[in-house]
Amino acid sequence: MPFLVMDLEMTGPDPAYHDIIQVGAVLYDNQWNEKSQYLTNVYPQNEEAFSIMAEQVHGLSRESLKDAPMIYDVIPEFEKWIRDTLGRKTPTNEFAKSRNLRDIIMCGQSVINDINFLKFAYLDEKLDWPYSYKLLDLHTLSYFVYKILKNNGEWVPKSLSLDATSKFFGFEREGDQHNALEDAILTAKCFKEFFKISKEVVIPPVEE
Repeated sequence: MPFLVMDLEMTGPDPAYHDIIQVGAVLYDNQWNEKSQYLTNVYPQNEEAFSIMAEQVHGLSRESLKDAPMIYDVIPEFEKWIRDTLGRKTPTNEFAKSRNLRDIIMCGQSVINDINFLKFAYLDEKLDWPYSYKLLDLHTLSYFVYKILKNNGEWVPKSLSLDATSKFFGFEREGDQHNALEDAILTAKCFKEFFKISKEVVIPPVEE
């Protein structure tokens, strides 16, 4: 099952009102070998929802997005990138097309938020959701693994943010502002570190 690590930048926090303005993703095989990277800006459909507060986070202004594609062009392009990377043809049958990416595990930091935004975009464009409902959330994984490490006397961050987890493993952003692809790459690096830890954890046998 391929791992799709993604990160979205938005104009605000409400998927029913705000828009996706940047999509970044990295696709891995089931052994966490990187296959390809993806990044695109997206022009916001609801210009009134453009938030100054959000702009301070991602640094994307409406002016900088004026030549960006609309979400209805990005969605099929994003799917094509995944299929091309995995060597899959785009099905001509609509039912088969809607199920062609069901084996992919969607991953990210608090990834359910990104999934919700993407699903709203699919609904707005009246498109079938092609992905599975399998997900891997770095925020949840961090909470669980930190508990194990702390119980074994290891120091762990107090925060579960991507910044804190990245720094815990020695990774940092290049700048202060968020970039969807950079955050997707950082998230994937953290996932890979946690998977390494999972191979080192030994559970003693249960005594009968």
